[in-house]
Amino acid sequence: MTDALRDEPLPTPHVARERIQLVDARNRPCGSAWRAAMRRFRFWHRATYIVVHNPRGEICVQRRTLTKEVFPGGLDLAAGGVVGAGEAEHLAARRELAEELGIRGVPLRPAGEFVHAEGGNHIFGSLFLVEYSGPLAPQAEEVAEVFWCTPADALELPGVTPDTRQALQALLDAGLLEATS
Repeated sequence: MTDALRDEPLPTPHVARERIQLVDARNRPCGSAWRAAMRRFRFWHRATYIVVHNPRGEICVQRRTLTKEVFPGGLDLAAGGVVGAGEAEHLAARRELAEELGIRGVPLRPAGEFVHAEGGNHIFGSLFLVEYSGPLAPQAEEVAEVFWCTPADALELPGVTPDTRQALQALLDAGLLEATS
């Protein structure tokens, strides 16, 4: 695999060895699988999407590292990730927010759900909002850089991951965030 922008080989992706909660096409738990098997067989699973926004109406955008297993080097408009086997979505959201951005102890606001089924990904996404303007501590293994911009500007960025684009659009459509540009 090569990076389309650099035309050189990407580093070997890092695939965490963890059990993932599998669900059926109606989002009912139906077992678990190792992350690699979930990706290989394109199983339905759950994931969390936490849109971090500040009082100025900007959201936190993350550039994924080149060693991410999917969308290496892409832009995420939300923190988050897959839900572990037996893990509740709100606990997974808190874990991912702490791991990726170092944000702890802030209220999570549940903001709905959506289904993402494209590009071989089959995800039931749980949306959360967090208002935050403190320091960030990005996880070096997963996050190459972070920056803030309006939701409208974020949706126009090239290289946005399709699932986080859909997550942000769902929040805008529901009136839970303003696009402001």
